[in-house]
Amino acid sequence: MRTARFLGILTLWMLALAPVTHAQAPPPPPPATPTPAPPTPMPAPLTVTPPAATPPAATTTPATPPATESGTSNVMERVLAHPLSVDEAVAIALETQPVIQQRLADYQAAAHRVDQVFAALLPQLTTLVGAFRAQTVNSTARDIRTNPTTLTTIRPFGETLTAGVTLSQKIFDFGKTSASTEAARRLAEVAQETVELQRQALTFEVKRQFILINFAQRLIRVQEQSLERADLNLRSARGFFEVGTRPKSDVARAEVDVANARVDLIRARNAERVARVALNTAMGIQADAPTQVQDILFYQQVQLDPRQLQLQALSQRPEYKQVRLLVSQAEAQLRRAQRDFLPDVTGRGTYGGVRSDLNEVWEIGVNLSWNLFDGGNMIAQVREKKSLVDSARSQVRVTELNIGQEVEQAYLVVNEAQERIAATQTAVASAQENFRLAQGRFDAGVGTILELTDAQLFLTQAQNTEAQALADYRVALAALERATGRR
Repeated sequence: MRTARFLGILTLWMLALAPVTHAQAPPPPPPATPTPAPPTPMPAPLTVTPPAATPPAATTTPATPPATESGTSNVMERVLAHPLSVDEAVAIALETQPVIQQRLADYQAAAHRVDQVFAALLPQLTTLVGAFRAQTVNSTARDIRTNPTTLTTIRPFGETLTAGVTLSQKIFDFGKTSASTEAARRLAEVAQETVELQRQALTFEVKRQFILINFAQRLIRVQEQSLERADLNLRSARGFFEVGTRPKSDVARAEVDVANARVDLIRARNAERVARVALNTAMGIQADAPTQVQDILFYQQVQLDPRQLQLQALSQRPEYKQVRLLVSQAEAQLRRAQRDFLPDVTGRGTYGGVRSDLNEVWEIGVNLSWNLFDGGNMIAQVREKKSLVDSARSQVRVTELNIGQEVEQAYLVVNEAQERIAATQTAVASAQENFRLAQGRFDAGVGTILELTDAQLFLTQAQNTEAQALADYRVALAALERATGRR
């Protein structure tokens, strides 16, 4: 009977406090406004939706499921099925790279910390059960004039049982808990931007290693052609030497050129293997996987607007969003420190029983706690939070300057690479014509082996320089996308 009455009163209490517990719940964040794509033919970034911000008392689910054995085998099938495009390589990296899973877990932990802070606004239900056994000894002194003795009374051991349930609810704390919740939520959003920051960094690394593989493959083809030309020159020099029209030194020089061409070819092939290992690691797959990639080492002119690039960077860079969130977090901490000067009002109710028969005990009351003076600690905390707010605001400006510098430098590097490509293409055409003429003079017997090998060396160097310019151009485009916050 008593238990049923207690449960009924407890239910009424919770229903009465329900509006208070939900009044402080913050609304979910508004959806992010999509940024229009820039009007340039730059490669379209891969779109990966970041995890949504989690309101208090909500459960966060990972945006990317952790890789399993079956999932890893499926990824390897995709890798080995055909040469990968850049977008496919980036998608595999974002799916399997464990560093992304680590950042997602950090974000989830930050979101759960929001729930922990917000829990102070919800009802707190605790129970206490205790049992103890005690013996009481009383001593009474008599008047020494009549009977100088002491009377000692010993009561036998008695057992006492205490059981109770306490329900407490913070009625009003002048926004202290809501300010703390706001600060924790901002930190969770900073962790969310860290996820996007890691994704952008990983995307750039995959693109860079992808381009380095293309560059190494281009160098392999150049060195193979150089080796073929050197072999042809060696056969010609030997033929002229056998008929007595060329000295032995021409054969020795041609042999040196063949050996050097073989060394350069070995280096180019090893550079390709090293770049493939780096790409596999960035994608989160086995380092020795025989990954094949599509050739994107070609020139595609782009038209860029520096002012538009700056605006895109400030609207899309996770680093800039983070420092602005840190300003909001510092301001929330300042409000929390300022409200520590105000009291807390808490409602409390207890129901239970005492002694062996568990007689009913009811307690209902309201507590007002107010720290009137703490030696200046709260004043110092307020001043500290104000300084942190000023520091965070200054960091916003520093980040703006750094982002502007990165975007401008990336823009200049892209322009410089475009100009270099045009110059190297002209150099390759001239070197090819020079080599053709030197080859003809040597075959006709009027040119020297030194002239021919120099022309061959100039052609190989011009082709290598052209490949380097194309690779730098592609890397510069990827760096510009990274500087503007695109993936």
